[in-house]
Amino acid sequence: MIALPVPMIVALLLGFVFVRAVISDRMPGMLAALLLTCAVQSLLVSLVHYYGMSELRMIQPITAAIIPALTWVAFLDSSIRAHFRRMDCIHFGVPVIMAVVVTLAPVLIDPLLAGIFAGYGSAILLALHRQGDDLANTPLGAGHVPALIWRVIAVALIISAISDALITATLNYGLPDAPGIILSVFSSLALLTIGFLALSPDIAMRRPENSGTPAAETSDTSPAPSPAPSPAQSNIPVQTIMAELETLVVERQLYLDADLTLARLARRLGYPLKQVSTAINAVTGENVSRYINKFRVDHACGELAKGETVTTAMLASGFNTKSNFNREFLRITGETPSQWLLKTRQH
Repeated sequence: MIALPVPMIVALLLGFVFVRAVISDRMPGMLAALLLTCAVQSLLVSLVHYYGMSELRMIQPITAAIIPALTWVAFLDSSIRAHFRRMDCIHFGVPVIMAVVVTLAPVLIDPLLAGIFAGYGSAILLALHRQGDDLANTPLGAGHVPALIWRVIAVALIISAISDALITATLNYGLPDAPGIILSVFSSLALLTIGFLALSPDIAMRRPENSGTPAAETSDTSPAPSPAPSPAQSNIPVQTIMAELETLVVERQLYLDADLTLARLARRLGYPLKQVSTAINAVTGENVSRYINKFRVDHACGELAKGETVTTAMLASGFNTKSNFNREFLRITGETPSQWLLKTRQH
């Protein structure tokens, strides 16, 4: 009977899902690169610690250093900003620094690697704390799920940092067998978590090249959050923003656009996205996605009442996935779509 070590199993799983993601061509490039890097790292861990290929030992920390930097850039690319920017390339200098340390000061490898993982994980958590659930470039139909996924990924990075610290501690206390166990449990679990969560359609969905928005909107490549408001914009009352927003959303039924994001909504209004999200929260007490999804669920109820199927009503109301639709429908109506239909027909 062939027995494979846990890191090798993780590498094979991640490699398989990477190939499927590439074939389907639905995953953004940065997330696909992150998935592949996690698979390669898990393979290296397996080869070094379980198959005796010690010549690869010095490569392992260098490839490991790529993961948190790539995770950060993927986070920016899929959630915060509209496009990859040249300044983001500075983060890919992290593995170069690690290569120098591996060559000149190998004693610093473990503390530096732990610091890199913990630093990037903390940076993602801090960015999410500032943004809340209103990520600029994630579909509003997904609600709080994208932010939750990135929080879990950030925690997985921090767990990897803790595992590196534990490995150093066990070696210092003369426990030579402990690193293999720690790598099998902590590091493999963290890599598997990062890799599989990167596949989630709530963060891995490609943004459309042309979604039917005006040229002024689609040509906007400015990063989110939007630039600071001008003095004139800063003095605009919240009620004015909300009045313009309701005109745009209700009369033009903008909520039916399944690819609608906070960044696109703010561009259509002509206000900084932070100002838009603050106005919605101040007036409704809810974030942007909940505000938009209420219109979508109301529209879906109308479609269901006309006799449409749940799937047809979902797609016609601006939702991309059934899980998001069911979650938001239950939150807003207190019932599942099937329960709502049954109750409506009984009346």
